Amino acid sequence: MIDWNHIDSVFLDMDGTLLDLRFDNHFWRDFVPKRYAEHHRLEEKSAREDLLNLMQSLQGTLHWYCTDFWSQKLGLDILDLKIQCRDLIRIRPSASAFLRELEASHVRAVLVTNAPPETIDLKMEETGIRAHFDRIISSHEFGYPKEDATFWHRLRVTEPFTPEKTLFIDDNLSVLRAAKEYGIVHLLAVPNPDSGRAPTSTEEFTSLDTFDELTSLLASVSGTRLMPTRAE
Repeated sequence: MIDWNHIDSVFLDMDGTLLDLRFDNHFWRDFVPKRYAEHHRLEEKSAREDLLNLMQSLQGTLHWYCTDFWSQKLGLDILDLKIQCRDLIRIRPSASAFLRELEASHVRAVLVTNAPPETIDLKMEETGIRAHFDRIISSHEFGYPKEDATFWHRLRVTEPFTPEKTLFIDDNLSVLRAAKEYGIVHLLAVPNPDSGRAPTSTEEFTSLDTFDELTSLLASVSGTRLMPTRAE
């Protein structure tokens, strides 16, 4: 799948790639609409429909990912609501073992996410995976989401990388297409980002169902011995 001898950097998405997207889908599709309806004394079904339509219209923009934007737009403290649901934040199966193997290898591990810094902090605290990364980057630092070509140009200024020697893993096909257009060669797509939903097609991209194969290949190159992993 991947020749680790030719990889210098790994860029990893957070939600839906390392972390189960079930939290985010529940939060935005169920929890927020319910709280929004309660707060504004609206009928829940129509409030949900209105919110989902608004979210869909903003998909792929930085606003779509921005906690502050939604707090102001909805009159709710979105971060506080996320904290209320924090017990649902889960790391995806075998992701921890892969991150440990990356940390022990020659490869630079960078979290590259559209999530805002405050959401990253919450999820890093809940999962305990922050220490595995050489760097954590939010697209909010650059003012453009990963779907936008400008993001990749600005990323390379602050995080120098060789596109031909970089592996990027994401569950968002629009993001992967933007990375491909920029020149990143090694791209893997997650078909099952939400453990509560059926897998979806990764279309033109190679599918990564679990991290196990990548972990084994990396271990064989770095010479480390895989340790038994606890249930994740």
